Amino acid sequence: MFKPTTLTLLAATALALVAQPAAAQQKPVTIVSLVELSGDGVTSGTNFRDGVALAVKEINAAGGILGRQIDLEQFDTQSNPGIAKALAQKAVDMDAYAVMGPVYSGSILVSMEETKRAGIPNFTGGEAASITQRGNPYIFRTSFTQVNAMPRVARYIKDNLHAKSVAMIWVTNDFGKGGHDVIKKVLDADGIKIAADIPTDPGQVDFTAAVLKAKQANADAAFVYLNEDEAGRILRELKKQGYDKPIVGETTICGQKVIELAGDAANGAVCHVGLTVDAPDPLVKKFDQAFQAAYHYRCDHNGIKGYTAVYDVKAVTEKIGKFDRKAFAEAMHGIKLSTQQTPGILMDVSFDANGDLDRESFMVKVVNGKQEVFATLPPLGSN
Repeated sequence: MFKPTTLTLLAATALALVAQPAAAQQKPVTIVSLVELSGDGVTSGTNFRDGVALAVKEINAAGGILGRQIDLEQFDTQSNPGIAKALAQKAVDMDAYAVMGPVYSGSILVSMEETKRAGIPNFTGGEAASITQRGNPYIFRTSFTQVNAMPRVARYIKDNLHAKSVAMIWVTNDFGKGGHDVIKKVLDADGIKIAADIPTDPGQVDFTAAVLKAKQANADAAFVYLNEDEAGRILRELKKQGYDKPIVGETTICGQKVIELAGDAANGAVCHVGLTVDAPDPLVKKFDQAFQAAYHYRCDHNGIKGYTAVYDVKAVTEKIGKFDRKAFAEAMHGIKLSTQQTPGILMDVSFDANGDLDRESFMVKVVNGKQEVFATLPPLGSN
């Protein structure tokens, strides 16, 4: 009887390995989700994390990126910039291919210095204008910068509301300060008076005094720019005090979680939003259904940001044909991505030399507890 020799066994083993799918032989690629899962930013961070995780699950099920599965590591910044910085260094030590988050502008402004030094592409949901004004070639947005978004809000206030004055209520963190400065500059240029400039604290619970100041200003409208949890509270207070002027915001005041927190007090609020699950688009509707099936809640714009960011990574990596972080970052600048090639990005998008994106956006009004899109705005680059 034939007895296999050691050499024969080794040869058979080698042939078996060759016969295995390529994906089984390749080491997974690490992507780190670095977001706010506790503290003031828990709403934003949880949505963003779940969007990232859903995209990773779908991509892995479809064979991964260039035959490699994604190993997703998830960290909680606790909404603390110092912790975010330390965890970014941990992501560097893990040799992450890309980092997703943080969402809060104050945290990404600190943590992105670590990913920049290591040359790791870093996607953020933060909207503060300063994020992409620091010359970091590895930072990329998943949302509009305030510089691009605020003029659209001001245009609505001027052309649709015909307002001559505005009471401005904003949060005193990096996100709020950036938005405050940009919208104030745009409103000033449009000849719209700031009748009351009302700062509030991150995590603030009681908005009685802020709303009272807004009422006393007797402005034609209120512009409200707060993080999600605080936005829900101030909408309830505005309703409680009988505020009867238009309430306008940029993204957060009309977010899904804000609508849930505020209840019927959210009805009537108008926002410019870069992303919404209520967008009249079949790819977005498909995503909405998949997200709800996976997590049993409707996500806000942050969930879409996280989801599309992972598909951006897939699209660009496959375009350059290799896992090379420097080449990836170089390719991101000036790239245009199409849903025809990568449906997971949900909307055609382009990135400029600073890492800022451009795509369609929407004007929405909260009606009966839902966002209703009443205008689709073209990419700024098409104007």
